[in-house]
Amino acid sequence: MGEIKGGIIILSEMAGKLPKSESKIAQYILSHPEEAVQLTAAKLGEKSGTSSAAVIRLCKSVGFSGFQELKIRVAGDLKEDNKESYRDINPKEEVKNIVSKVTQNTIRMLRETVDILSVKEINQAVEVLSKAKSIIFLGFGGSYIAAKDAEQKFMRIGKEVHAFSDTHMAATLIANKGVNDVVVGISFSGNTPEVARLLELAHSKGVQTIGITKYGRSLVSEQADIQLFISPTGEATLRSGATSSRMAQLHVIDILLMCIASREYENTMKQIDETRDSISFLRKDK
Repeated sequence: MGEIKGGIIILSEMAGKLPKSESKIAQYILSHPEEAVQLTAAKLGEKSGTSSAAVIRLCKSVGFSGFQELKIRVAGDLKEDNKESYRDINPKEEVKNIVSKVTQNTIRMLRETVDILSVKEINQAVEVLSKAKSIIFLGFGGSYIAAKDAEQKFMRIGKEVHAFSDTHMAATLIANKGVNDVVVGISFSGNTPEVARLLELAHSKGVQTIGITKYGRSLVSEQADIQLFISPTGEATLRSGATSSRMAQLHVIDILLMCIASREYENTMKQIDETRDSISFLRKDK
């Protein structure tokens, strides 16, 4: 994943959700990032009108291992050349401009998602998905597209998998699942109540759960044993089908799929060849 980054993205998303003292520190770092990465925890506490203890609490609140990780991530962000914000379309805009804006928004969303993805959480997700007896993907609205994409791809490598946007159907299937099964909840906001409730139901059955949401605490992430975060800043004002966030969700699905494929390479290639042969068979003239 290259150089560790994502500090500014995470602090920007979390600043308004933190206790007052921690929020003051986050705001100070965002306003003075070049200076902040040179300070000690004690000095940053002094500069922000708080304390070194508050700095350490901030690191824990946003999911960092410590102050050193915070500084490394912010320093990595400062080396990033592209400082453009997400760009929305304008009335009667030229097609070439729309092509450029949509493409740049998607590229930035994917880069920011990679910056904040946790390799540890990815490894854990790959571990449980590889061993799962069955996998259920949940998504509503635009997130259902990612769930269906995951269903089709994981089916091709021989996994027993289902995707749902119907709460009753999903609940019925989850009712008979257990410790050897996995439920993956997909929600950009993380606050889709149907996804959160179904993950809660899965927990009550001992089912392992994975959440794919934007960074931060949410209804879905609180119910997820494993939390996979995408960039929280990926939509311009006109959220036409949640385009950028959907691409990030699909990207995370692809990362999980490729990790499993690499881990189970020979069997995966065998499964893909068999599915390809089956499709070819259907196309043959009798």
